Amino acid sequence: MKSENERTNDGAPRRGRVLVFSGPSGVGKGTLLKRLFAETDFPLVSSVSATTRSPRPGEIDGVDYRFLSRDEFLRRREAGEFLESFEVYAGGALYGTLRADVEAALERGDWVVLEIDVKGAASVAATYPDAETIFIEPPSIEALRERLKGRGSEDDAEIEKRVAQAEAELAASGFYRRRVVNDDLDEAYKKILAFLSEK
Repeated sequence: MKSENERTNDGAPRRGRVLVFSGPSGVGKGTLLKRLFAETDFPLVSSVSATTRSPRPGEIDGVDYRFLSRDEFLRRREAGEFLESFEVYAGGALYGTLRADVEAALERGDWVVLEIDVKGAASVAATYPDAETIFIEPPSIEALRERLKGRGSEDDAEIEKRVAQAEAELAASGFYRRRVVNDDLDEAYKKILAFLSEK
C-alpha cells in the first residue's frame, strides 16, 4: 500500500514530481520499474499514453491507453496538448503524453512515471526542468546484443536494428540528470532508490 502523499503546511497536497526513465530496448527498464511500483511507498503513478492504434483485447480506454482517432490526436497535438509524441513509422500509429494528465497527477501530489524515448524525454525536460531524468544503460553494446538474443523474440536483423538504435540513444542521452548502468539488477535498483530518496 502506498503511503499518503506529503502535504504542505496548509494541508494541501505537495506538488508531485515528474520521473522520466529511458534506455535501449532490452536494458531492463520494465523490470526495474515493476520493482519500484511493487516494493516502495513512493506515490508513483504511470503516465497513460494516448495512441491512435486500435485497442487490443482486454485493453481499457483511460487505463491502458487513451485511444484517440488520428484526427483528434493531430488536432490536440496542433493545439499543444502533448508533452511529447511520436509516430512508430510513417503512416503508423501515433503515441504521446497528454500535458493535462500529467498536470492533474502532479496537483494530486503524485510522482508521474514516464517510460519514454530520448527524444520524448528531451521534450518533457524542456517543459519540466526539475524532472528527474534517469537513463538506464547496458554495461556494453555487446552485452545488450546478447540480452536481446537471449530473449529469443527477434531475428538477427531486428536485433541489429535495435542495437543501432541503442547506440543512437546512448549518443543523444547526455542531458539526463542520472545514469544507471544495469550490469547487476539489484545494484541498479539500489541506485535508482537512492536517487529518488534524495530530497
